[in-house]
Amino acid sequence: MKLLLLALMWIASGCLAQDYPAKSVRLIAAAAPGGNPDVLGRMLAAKLSESFGRPFVVENVPGAGGVVAAELVARSAADGHVLMLGDSGAMAINIALNPRITYHPLKDFTLITALAAVPTVLVAAPSVPASTLNDFIALAKSRPGQLSYGSAGNGSVHHLTMAVFASRAGLDMLHVPYKGGSALVAAALSGEVQAGWSGIPNVLPHIRAGKLKVYAISTAQRSGTLPEVPTAAELGFAGFDIATVIGLQAPAGTPREIVSRLQSAVAKALRERELAERMAKLAMELREAGTEDYVRFVKEDLERYAAAVKTAGVKHD
Repeated sequence: MKLLLLALMWIASGCLAQDYPAKSVRLIAAAAPGGNPDVLGRMLAAKLSESFGRPFVVENVPGAGGVVAAELVARSAADGHVLMLGDSGAMAINIALNPRITYHPLKDFTLITALAAVPTVLVAAPSVPASTLNDFIALAKSRPGQLSYGSAGNGSVHHLTMAVFASRAGLDMLHVPYKGGSALVAAALSGEVQAGWSGIPNVLPHIRAGKLKVYAISTAQRSGTLPEVPTAAELGFAGFDIATVIGLQAPAGTPREIVSRLQSAVAKALRERELAERMAKLAMELREAGTEDYVRFVKEDLERYAAAVKTAGVKHD
């Protein structure tokens, strides 16, 4: 009887996959309109709609750094018709910040694929008398507790990246949290803070115009958008590799056949020249990978941000 039930379940799963999608697919972006998951999601939705012949519709569900979206998707039916575009905030940082989070990325989701990494760069106000990263480190060490850095808020990737960097470099700097990345950039431009790690699109025009200095990029590889900027690892910080990675997730238990079809369609979309070029303009680095590689990455991300939160000394309110 057990074998018969398993066979029937396997047949039903195969039929579901063949008919997938049976209706519009909701792509829940764990971000406000204009956020990285939203922007990438809209590009991807258009390609997936073409591939499957059914609408893939992006829905923005911001709130609590991705918690609201993640809880919604985790409670949804595991039939592939509700997917999430969640980043490292939703899938790792929240877990490190708040032990009372009601979901876990490895238990409550089927991790379909990583999509793109969004690195940050260390920028400084034009008034800072340091031309290179080593100069900046020497300056900060000569003025312990006097130089400040901005972030997009307590526990943000900008905050955690600087906390890890400052710890590695032996720096004592004052953290000034702002409400979002744009406010951080404005503060750096005005000299209200001396430095900060920022997403590339927010600072690129100011770097090009000579209004901000740039010292290093947070990922292990240089960015195609700013190829002249060295990595922190190249400058002596071996293993330094921190970025917000956006991935595609589904509720736990989503049939493997549906996951496989989505992986194939996403891989095809991400390799199309038009989408790749648009991603490059937004300084998004392709990180397409299957479930096994994405699961491995999320495990590493959980460890990475747990350590970063501990280093930063961030406490959940």
